[in-house]
Formats: sequence, structure tokens, C-alpha cells
Amino acid sequence: MTTAPPLARAQFSIERTYAVAIDDAWALWTTKAGIESWWGPEGFDVTVTSLDLRPGGELVYLMTAAAPEQVAFMKGAGMPLSTECKVTYTEVSPPGRLAYKTLADFVPDVTPYEVATVVELRATADGVKLTITFDAMHDELWTERARAGHESQMRKLDALLAAQGKSVRS
Repeated sequence: MTTAPPLARAQFSIERTYAVAIDDAWALWTTKAGIESWWGPEGFDVTVTSLDLRPGGELVYLMTAAAPEQVAFMKGAGMPLSTECKVTYTEVSPPGRLAYKTLADFVPDVTPYEVATVVELRATADGVKLTITFDAMHDELWTERARAGHESQMRKLDALLAAQGKSVRS
């Protein structure tokens, strides 16, 4: 069994700029309706079952494969179509900074470990700059998989805002 990564490890970031008010962007990250509108990788739907937005509080959600290719993949891999997921908030500073930890307990033969995420929203002259910083995973392959999953999730947010007539710059 592989052990968890060291406490101090590499990070990677994703940035976007949206033509949206900072309070509206904050709501997308911190409300049941906002989270359910875009959270999770493409092809998956999310249902928030619990949201306690405070340091030490948790977001609990059910992630369900919805698109045919994801359903087929999950079935083929012998994985359930729905999985309960949880994040624990470590910082809640409206409307500019949100930090949370998730437990990486899904990697075969690797001891579960925590992964930190920091979301920063900064008002700009034409909207909001979003910077999300993630801990790297325990190796390069899993870090690239995590990056691909986060990029997929961000494409859902991009599409949601574009459908509302909000411009998106990556």
C-alpha cells in the first residue's frame, strides 16, 4: 500500500474571469441551488443533501452519473452510479475566499489522505476573477486526473454563465 503524500506538497491552479457580480459568483459556490447548477464533472449531476457553510461545517452531496457514456463507464468499472461526497470547510470569508478539504479515499492501494482547495474571488472592473488552487495528489498520474476533473467541472460553470449571457474568459 502506498502512503499518503507529505503534508507540504505541490499545488496547481485554475483561473477564470467572468462578467458577473462577486455576490452572484459567491452564491454559485455557497448555496444549494448554486452548487447543484454546475458542480461535478461533465456528465454527472449533483444533489446537495447538507450544507453547513462555516469553518468545520460540511457540504455533503450525491454525485450521480447522468450522461450515457459516464453511466456506461461506471457500470463497466463495477462502480456505483451515485456516490456520496463530502467537503469540510476550513475557511469561509464572504464574498472573497472559501477553503475546504476533501478526503481522497478512492485510490486503490493508497492510504486515504486529505486534499485542500482554496477558492478566491476578486472583483474586477468588468466582473470577477476566480482562482482555485488545489493540492496535488500523491503522484503525477493522479494529479493529472484531478486536474482533468476540475477542468471538466469548470467547463460546466463556464457553460452555465455563458447561457446566462455572462462572458467568460479562461
